[in-house]
Amino acid sequence: MTGEGILAVLCLDYSSGALTGDLCEDLCVAQKLVYKHCLYYDRGKKVIQADWRGQPIILKSKKEIFSSYQHLSMLEEVETQDIPETELLLMVALEVKNVLGLELSNNSMGPLWTRKKGPRWKAQVASMWSLLQQEEYIYFSLLQDFSKHVLRIIGSCGHFYAVEYLTAGHAWHKTLFPLENVVGPSLAGHRSRVRAIIDIALSFLDMVQHFDNDFSHRLHLCDIKPENFAIRHDLTVVAIDVDMAFFEPKMRDILEQNCTGDEDCNFFDCFSKCNLKIRKCGAQRANNNLQVICDKIFRRWFSPNLRGPLVSLPLQLQLQKAVQECAEPGHVDAAGHQRTLKSLSELYHLLRVTQRELQRAE
Repeated sequence: MTGEGILAVLCLDYSSGALTGDLCEDLCVAQKLVYKHCLYYDRGKKVIQADWRGQPIILKSKKEIFSSYQHLSMLEEVETQDIPETELLLMVALEVKNVLGLELSNNSMGPLWTRKKGPRWKAQVASMWSLLQQEEYIYFSLLQDFSKHVLRIIGSCGHFYAVEYLTAGHAWHKTLFPLENVVGPSLAGHRSRVRAIIDIALSFLDMVQHFDNDFSHRLHLCDIKPENFAIRHDLTVVAIDVDMAFFEPKMRDILEQNCTGDEDCNFFDCFSKCNLKIRKCGAQRANNNLQVICDKIFRRWFSPNLRGPLVSLPLQLQLQKAVQECAEPGHVDAAGHQRTLKSLSELYHLLRVTQRELQRAE
């Protein structure tokens, strides 16, 4: 089915009263949300670019048709208005625990559950249930108010949710991220480009600290590549694809597998060690987000072939050495943790010194 066809079926379901959402009226009636083109179409994800009141946005869903999602059987058995609020909140909490491995209190579920009773309440509960079956939607919703490093959710219609439009990075791009799209053509100059890379690198470090420390559990990124991040106009790094992001409880479950060697304990960018005595992978991750970002992102920026006259050679060499040391796999012990903290503070320091040098050169 084409992208336009998928949205046409969505609107048929909306007009029949099967689903609802705060963007349905603009999409299906007022024509203020208009299809542009399909960005990605796969069994696991449908991604559509659209125009909403003059702004580009992205529409996402794991499945194309609303009826493909698991149905909430209790909607058939009772009038939805009769389902107690506490029962619905419990169902949301259980689904979040099932998907993310997180225990949620009632007051932290605000972004996932809006309490509006009315004629479309049954459609509202059914729509909410289809969104809760999508891990990425739960991540983005729960982290909206806590993190500037995840995509902003704009609204939803049925099983499709809308997020802000940002241009993803690309491994083949010289600077990994198309900087002219972010700060305009004036950034084409070499000095401006170097300054932007330093600002973005600092934002990556902010994101690492934030994901490690600011939630009830550490958030592990197991698929770190330029394509899974984007840059806002203020040069903030944003995780735009969190299909391979896991909070600590879920991460431990994933890593704890049977093994005959360390290579059996690698889950994309998240590694653990094999205990040969019991032939089981350790539940604790052996590497970390910072190490993988240093290896897959920073190495590209702070390598010898990117040297230039704008930053003094000793500082360039210090940065290059710090990135190489940071990118080396660590150990699952206190010494490894200390080494990570040392790398983080050293990189912060060197990048800020570089920032000051660039400002003085202007």
